[in-house]
Amino acid sequence: MMNTDLVAYYKARAAEYEKIYAKPERQEDLKEATTILQNIFAGKEVLEIACGTGYWTERMVKTASSVYATDINESVIEVAKQKDWLNHQVTFGLADLFHFPATKKYESLFAGFIWSHILLQDLDHFLSIINDLVIPGGTVVIMDNNFVEGSNHPITNIDEYGNSFQSRQLEDGSSHLVLKNFPTEEFLREKIKDMSVDIRFFNLRYYWILFFRVK
Repeated sequence: MMNTDLVAYYKARAAEYEKIYAKPERQEDLKEATTILQNIFAGKEVLEIACGTGYWTERMVKTASSVYATDINESVIEVAKQKDWLNHQVTFGLADLFHFPATKKYESLFAGFIWSHILLQDLDHFLSIINDLVIPGGTVVIMDNNFVEGSNHPITNIDEYGNSFQSRQLEDGSSHLVLKNFPTEEFLREKIKDMSVDIRFFNLRYYWILFFRVK
């Protein structure tokens, strides 16, 4: 049976989550992306949404003043907590990004590998949430995958809205139909144009990084 629940998929995938970063062909991109993020977030307080197992948290916190890393899945947060954080200022929280407890506005926000898992028809709502979580002039960075034939899972389904899906099998034998959209730079710029200034786009081979400041 094919499971279409993204939360269930990432809960089941927690233990093997970071194996995707071991792909040899992606190593140069990962180094470049790390440098970009560390430069952007140097000295900043960062809210991270959809932190997963903390792979990017580890890299950002080396230059950021602090990172509040959140995810909807307790299983991935538990994996992240087991990492050696030394004296870095990292805290973790369980939070659904669509019902985020907006008790304060943050100086910076990082959303890694979540854009592709949001339905096209929900993107405006997602962006409005980000807008409400960041102070005017604050920094937002969104990062996700480019589709590269042979390195990504193939697209197996496209729905009536244009959302694309991949069929994936985990090591536990479970099968999942995973929402995974691959936007163009033009699409991204169009989506954020009314809420942002100082837009910058970094297009690597396997990843893209979108930087902007909230109006």
